[in-house]
Amino acid sequence: MNDQTAKFIKRLMNILSVIGLIGTILGAFYLWRLGAFTDPAVLKGLVTAHRYFGIVLFVVIQIIQVVIPIIPGGITMAAGVIIFGGFWGFIYNYIGITIGSVILFQIGQTYGTSMVKAFVKEKTYERYMTMAQKHQRKYNWIFFLLMLSPLAPDDALVLISSQTKMSWRWLLLSVFVGKIPGILAYSYILVYGGGWLAKVFGL
Repeated sequence: MNDQTAKFIKRLMNILSVIGLIGTILGAFYLWRLGAFTDPAVLKGLVTAHRYFGIVLFVVIQIIQVVIPIIPGGITMAAGVIIFGGFWGFIYNYIGITIGSVILFQIGQTYGTSMVKAFVKEKTYERYMTMAQKHQRKYNWIFFLLMLSPLAPDDALVLISSQTKMSWRWLLLSVFVGKIPGILAYSYILVYGGGWLAKVFGL
């Protein structure tokens, strides 16, 4: 492959990346206007309207809520368990969220620090970047452990990590393995936590 062809392919990929990002934002806006990110009933109606396409739509919605960090993901995770049941709800949540995290990492690498800082607080960015610059291996393990937690700011950490020397191999390991307990805990706490606490305290 000569230099001219390589430049053309790189330019084409950049154009497709921009088109994809714009399409994602427009799609997210449309779904937000419908209430899919804020109202479980609306989301359930969209998903159950079409048997098989509904599954794909739900996974896409989960990808979008990760790629655009300002969209809250708690409601969609809980909705997944409510709509599909415990097992399949977890599976579809897991597929959408992990794919979204991988895409988010790539977006961070493609568009750089200025884009990352648009979604991440300056103080948070500087804290983790300082840690990564001093000791990347230590940062990698902290990132992995935080991926295990349902309370960690996962999307922000993925974006920040895209600006470090973290390898794709470590990112994939951390996301594919680390997301499992967090998604399980978050989904089930949101759906069943209220009822369980009510029983415990006799409410």
